[in-house]
Amino acid sequence: MDQNAGSFVAVRRLSGAGAVHHHRHHSSPAEVVGVSTAWIGRGLSCVCAQRRDSEARLSFDLTAIQEECLHRLQNRIEVQYDSSNLEHQKALKALWRASFPGTELLGLVSDQWKDMGWQGKDPSTDFRGGGYISLENLLYFSKNFPKSFQELLGKKNGDRASWEYPFAVAGVNITFMLIQMLELQAAKPKSLIGAVFLNLLKENDRAFDILYCITFKLMDQKWLDMHASYMDFNSVIKSTRRQLERELLLEDIQRIEDMPSYRFLAR
Repeated sequence: MDQNAGSFVAVRRLSGAGAVHHHRHHSSPAEVVGVSTAWIGRGLSCVCAQRRDSEARLSFDLTAIQEECLHRLQNRIEVQYDSSNLEHQKALKALWRASFPGTELLGLVSDQWKDMGWQGKDPSTDFRGGGYISLENLLYFSKNFPKSFQELLGKKNGDRASWEYPFAVAGVNITFMLIQMLELQAAKPKSLIGAVFLNLLKENDRAFDILYCITFKLMDQKWLDMHASYMDFNSVIKSTRRQLERELLLEDIQRIEDMPSYRFLAR
């Protein structure tokens, strides 16, 4: 490899022995991208991490289980919300009941949806950025961590801004951000973050949904810490993403539930 083109660390696991060999090419210590051996032992059979202008790219082979888990998640991501689909309508109604129990929904197109943080009276127009999986993410959050869900929906914690982020639209944006961060629409991820996530997905096929819940709660905490207002939403999302990336690369993260920010979720 041309020394002027960047530097890399090649990591190979020897079959049967569990040993990891690091082949370190000439570069300054500050340029070398470290790859946690903890992850190599859990499925990254061949990893080459290259860094250029602070971006690490990987080349590795997916295991059969990783491919299957990734394809299942990609199939979910490809589904667009269809307002004429009865199952999609049912899921949207279920989200309303989980959000506002005891309050009758007047229709799938209604001004009531604005109370949840949709931009207009028809939520289907806001799903275009995240697809049907963004609705599934919100519904999963409401059912599995109802206390945290209600706290965020009602903006119950902290000193809130006069112009708050719209809850539901923020949720769709979080889904989109995670898909991009983890490179889930690619044949296989080329970043270490994406590679690490595939191992978490292998351990729990709901890892993406749980990560979504973690991200939403973390984003709200960042919002409060930064004393943010509506126009600061993009900055808050970027800060949230950086925190997620740091946590995912911790060596002791073997399950999605091991992420430090998971502890902020309440059922």
